[in-house]
Amino acid sequence: MNFLVRRASFYLLAAWAALTLNFLIPRLMPGNPVEVLMAKYKGQLSPAATKSLTALYGLNHSGLVSQYISYWGNLFRGDLGTSFSYFPSSVVSVIGESLPWTAVLIGVSTVVSFVLGTLLGMVIAWRRGSWLDGFLPPATTFLLAIPYFWLGLIVIYLFATEMHIFPNSGGFSDSTTVGFSATFLTSAAYHAALPAITIVVSSIAGWLIGMRNMMVSTLFEDYVMVAEAKGLSKRRIMWTYAARNAILPSIANFALSLGFVVSGAILVEVVFSYPGIGYVLYQAVNNEDYPLMQGVFLIITLAVLVANIAADAVYVVLDPRTRQDG
Repeated sequence: MNFLVRRASFYLLAAWAALTLNFLIPRLMPGNPVEVLMAKYKGQLSPAATKSLTALYGLNHSGLVSQYISYWGNLFRGDLGTSFSYFPSSVVSVIGESLPWTAVLIGVSTVVSFVLGTLLGMVIAWRRGSWLDGFLPPATTFLLAIPYFWLGLIVIYLFATEMHIFPNSGGFSDSTTVGFSATFLTSAAYHAALPAITIVVSSIAGWLIGMRNMMVSTLFEDYVMVAEAKGLSKRRIMWTYAARNAILPSIANFALSLGFVVSGAILVEVVFSYPGIGYVLYQAVNNEDYPLMQGVFLIITLAVLVANIAADAVYVVLDPRTRQDG
């Protein structure tokens, strides 16, 4: 319990620091949203409209201190402001519409790649020296070295442009209506297939190699040798003694990956024009949309912190050593 309390205190401090940086970084960028909007409309905005927009985006305060105080006040009220990129929509509504797309696509892809990579890593470590051990790590490492966006372009060319098996962009067909109907869900899954394949193929190597190396190291520990000397079955030794201890580092990495699910695979979403939060963040950066950038960064920060707290809780359950005070 003391371990979790100490970790929670650290995360509260980390949350304050991250949210403060979230406030500062967009304001250190050159220009501001009003200047971008004025350039977009080529001086068609009246002085009164410019003044109103300046007030709307909180750029008419006397300094950063006043803006910082207003920033925290808005956070506690749940007011993330109005998006410039999707004006006049609020930041909350923009994030609310895009987050489910990313959560499903990146979340499912992350879980699939973690499960497949971890299981394959266990198997090839247990059968080290076999043809699987000689083939899978180099093959998946080669795929890992290919950037997301490049692999995305390759699968678009092969499966969308040449073979016409999958669509090359979008989250669903224009002829369908967003909802929980079978038609929409089928269309959404069909459009998500290529981005999901890209993410799984690109990320499975990390889980596979990490688990394989940890598993090999664990197999030479004393408690594994004692279990073998007792005559326990190979399956029990692999799952109960070796895999349970070898998977601990992967659990932490998996929790961190789940935390970053909300940020999406930005390049993948941009390449496939997928309507997720990563694509929204890309649009916000291009348009210097302070409120939307801060809103997305806020969600990412909270998700990562919560995921790490969950990982610490799992560690307490799986590793009794973390329950010892010291």
